[in-house]
Amino acid sequence: MHKTTQLDIEHLSQIVGRNSLQIGDEINPDYTHDELFGIFEFPSCVILPSSTDEISKIMAYANQKEIPVTVRGSGTGLCGGCVPVNGGILLLTTRLNKILEIDEDNLTAIVEPGVCLLNFQEEVERLGLFYAPDPGEKSATIGGNVMTNAGGMRAIKYGVTRDHVLGLEVVLSTGEVIDVGGKIGKNSSGFSLLDLFIGSEGTLGIVTKIILKLLPLPKKTATLLVPFASLEKAISTVPLILKSKVLPNAVEFMEKEIIEAAEKYLGRPFPHKSSPAYLLLRFDGNTKAELEVDCDIVANICLIAGALDVYLADTLDRQQPLWDARGAFLEALKAMSELDEVDIVVPKAEIVRLVSYTKTLQKEFGLRILSFGHAGDGNVHIYLLRDDLEEKKWHEILPQIMAKLYLKGRELEGQVSGEHGIGFLKKTYLKESLGKTQISLQQKIKEAFDPKLILNPNKIVY
Repeated sequence: MHKTTQLDIEHLSQIVGRNSLQIGDEINPDYTHDELFGIFEFPSCVILPSSTDEISKIMAYANQKEIPVTVRGSGTGLCGGCVPVNGGILLLTTRLNKILEIDEDNLTAIVEPGVCLLNFQEEVERLGLFYAPDPGEKSATIGGNVMTNAGGMRAIKYGVTRDHVLGLEVVLSTGEVIDVGGKIGKNSSGFSLLDLFIGSEGTLGIVTKIILKLLPLPKKTATLLVPFASLEKAISTVPLILKSKVLPNAVEFMEKEIIEAAEKYLGRPFPHKSSPAYLLLRFDGNTKAELEVDCDIVANICLIAGALDVYLADTLDRQQPLWDARGAFLEALKAMSELDEVDIVVPKAEIVRLVSYTKTLQKEFGLRILSFGHAGDGNVHIYLLRDDLEEKKWHEILPQIMAKLYLKGRELEGQVSGEHGIGFLKKTYLKESLGKTQISLQQKIKEAFDPKLILNPNKIVY
């Protein structure tokens, strides 16, 4: 565990000012963990830089003194990625929160990493534009989304964050500043360093500016809520929908128990909750007639496949409660119980087998396991709830269940994480999934960018 010296503190204070540096009792305990409280560690100091130049100077000094540096945005991660497990410097992007440019001619935007996702989406939509990535945690920062390659509910139609990042300004571990990508639609100019940085969770460099791709804002949206007699029947319907050539911008699955938890958390009723399982689908387009055709096709497919009914919400005031509830699922579960999570991604046709397996594990271990997620892209969010289980027993069976879930994911040709990242808590499972050769290659990439291993150490492949 690295402890900064008084000389370190004095030097860093000269860079950012003493009021932008916290030590000892000044450090907020919230900075010791992320959203799931899976691991706790205090940094030696917290720094709030306000410019690329300050970050460059911080990194040059940290590299010289071999001080670990961990970057933190909103702290909404779920894998310990922003926890300073080796102590050292915790670098907050809070003050790097400006939308620097919205270029309506080139359909691009330039933002700093601390910009809140929700604020950015609202700003571009005010101009009739659209930022397509839509992770469930709207208080997350754009920088955090880029570093985990966040996906979200609209990934089935529009792709994940990686598909909407055109360029980055990055401070390397030495303090050197580079630009990768740019305001260009295609690029075959050597290896894609841009793609290496996206999803690297702050282990290769510190992103200080982000160039994003924008789209014209769809003029119309519509939502279908479709109840089923079982979760298996609901998920089995999704491949039929996708084969119809109709492409919703979101296809979510959920269970009744999670809906009831969201109702309680939000303090308002869900429009329909009498069925065991549901699909929630959203469509977008430019005309009402276009959406009506798509909704009719999908509704008929669902009914033929055994749906109990189909409910159409074609106005904003009818759609919003449905998506508000979906967005509150994680917070609602956290309000119910201590929990841990898995966001395995599998081929879409294998979701049924993975979710069915969670029910087997639930019976085997006597632990409540609930699932929801992105049925359109195979990303399943699985939550293990402690409830009133004795703490010693919880810590005893948790790794057993995790190991079985990740093994099943590999058997189904899936991967460890669809969008939450690896951080600290999933390293073992990633190594089991990728094998020695791929892990070795990734370690060599890390060493090439960060020879002294000071950037977010002990994360992902180390």
